[in-house]
Amino acid sequence: MPGALADRLSMAEQHEFLSRRSMLKGAAAGGALLAAGPLLLPGAAYATGDRVAPAGRHLAFGRNPRTTMRIAWQVPAPVRNPFVRVAEAGERPGRWSHRIPAELRTLHSEVAGVIAPRDQYYVHAEVGGLRPGHGYRYIAGHDGYDPVGEPGHPFRTAPARGFPAEAFTFTAFGDQGVTTHALAVDGAVARQKPAFHLLAGDIAYADPNGAGLPIGGTPDSAHDTFDPGVWDAYFGQIEPLAASVPWMVTTGNHDMEALYSPDGYGGQLARWDFPGSGPAGCPSAYSFIYGNVGVVSLDANDVSNEIPANRGYTGGGQTAWLKRRLRYLRLQPDVDFVVVFFHHCAYSTTRAHASDGGVRDEWVPLFDRYHVDLVINGHNHVYERSDALRAGRVTRAVRIGDTVHPDRDGTVYATCGGGGKSLYDFPAPDTYAGHEGPHVDVPSYYWAPGKGKVTETVAWSRVRYTGYAFLAIDARPAFPGRDTTLTVRTLSGDGAEIDRFALRRTAGFHRGFDPSSLSVTGLGADPGDA
Repeated sequence: MPGALADRLSMAEQHEFLSRRSMLKGAAAGGALLAAGPLLLPGAAYATGDRVAPAGRHLAFGRNPRTTMRIAWQVPAPVRNPFVRVAEAGERPGRWSHRIPAELRTLHSEVAGVIAPRDQYYVHAEVGGLRPGHGYRYIAGHDGYDPVGEPGHPFRTAPARGFPAEAFTFTAFGDQGVTTHALAVDGAVARQKPAFHLLAGDIAYADPNGAGLPIGGTPDSAHDTFDPGVWDAYFGQIEPLAASVPWMVTTGNHDMEALYSPDGYGGQLARWDFPGSGPAGCPSAYSFIYGNVGVVSLDANDVSNEIPANRGYTGGGQTAWLKRRLRYLRLQPDVDFVVVFFHHCAYSTTRAHASDGGVRDEWVPLFDRYHVDLVINGHNHVYERSDALRAGRVTRAVRIGDTVHPDRDGTVYATCGGGGKSLYDFPAPDTYAGHEGPHVDVPSYYWAPGKGKVTETVAWSRVRYTGYAFLAIDARPAFPGRDTTLTVRTLSGDGAEIDRFALRRTAGFHRGFDPSSLSVTGLGADPGDA
């Protein structure tokens, strides 16, 4: 398969190519390489329970983050009857619930002559019926391994809706991988004691190429490489934090793994528990409400001009869902701020990827229409933050330390792809807290359809930092009619503050947004909840 042809194939076509190369005996019709779901390999040898311990624990919110938590972990071999037990945070040690059954998902990886046969085992449990805003702890086990004498790992559900929540902090970055820098950033994140964490795509980099190409093509073809064992290291790396902090991820270009399923997401479905509140067939598009903040996760592979392997795979369903979801969130009187995160950048100026015109064309008009407060991206391995924008134009300069009124000023876009992988550079000098320079227009480009580059000179690039960094976002809810703020702090990998700005609204009021044409008003059941 020549390189030029490979670059034009969709993920589904690349998956079919890989399937033909597989030597997997007994594969399903069509040569699927993935065995993922509530099943075990036929005839698999089950491990002796007391010789296998859970590892790589990570949490995620369920469809209703106030009452449901999803707990996942990994085991090195099949186990019988996996489970979790929970207890309230104040219960004395040893007081655990009954066994809550878990699901074992088996992921098989194999490409003839490239990837030797390998099975990985991921376990998932959903714990429901929890109390909003309440602390719990859990343990994970299976037949022959029941650690009831251990203290367990703590977690906390989202606060109840309908009245101001206590102040809380959440964090975000993209492009993590398995590196010493990623470990350092995780440690700095942990010191913020976040209620949840957002990861804006490019998670483990088991596929380091990230072009959405087949794994191991012919010698004269363009292809990606892939090492499924990287995921084992990744879950071990994040466990100290993700075992207690919901780790809410979306998919980037390095997360399209053609080895698994037609759209490349079969592996992610085996490893992660997505809330399932988004459009059908688009697992990493979802939304939830925490306190007075509505959060929306999107899969930008669906709209990317730069890396089009999955472009259009939802048939417009994701964008239609996004419109409905933003309308709903803006009607809720207890949702003051809307934060959207995804991978490919709407606005960035690095030499590596810059901006994606597909994102701008598909989604920025909706962000403008529904007055989204903050957009968080990854993809570019730096920190860069815009002024307030409407339709790509600066509506207000936002200097370090400024306060933005998004209902009248516009949306702020923050690229924070310095979660741990190697860094990119800018075509203009860095400018950040303590190293401010004069504001300059920056020469850059955006990706047009057909992978074309269109040059532009932009005025919106306000803060630039070539280094590892993450966002710590402090929410201060308030009673209706009073000021509420979302303070966005950007911290380097060693915890130094490099940027800060505040978003301010009047709680319970969304000036400039006219819901008169909509049929649903007031505080209602969240359609994203179970």
